Amino acid sequence: MDFCDCGGMLVPTDEGFVCRNCGKKTSKKLNIKITTPSKQEKMVVIENNEPDLPKTTKECKKCNNTEAYYWLIQTRSADEPPTQFFKCTKCKHTWREYK
Repeated sequence: MDFCDCGGMLVPTDEGFVCRNCGKKTSKKLNIKITTPSKQEKMVVIENNEPDLPKTTKECKKCNNTEAYYWLIQTRSADEPPTQFFKCTKCKHTWREYK
């Protein structure tokens, strides 16, 4: 970044640079090339299709299994309790309960 004698910042144009404050032009040209390094992250392979959620003893209404995954989401306003979601470990049926 370059600055003019008056203290204004020099902005690049096709012909050179122009001062933002006084409008003074300079014929100095720069060859600017912006590059960003490529960061390729490793891909995670999931061996089994099991969710990474805690389990609880809750009866499924579809298959009567007594084990389910659970998680909480704030679906209503902040002064309301969060909604509790359940997913059966056997038949994968999902339901929710409000407190």
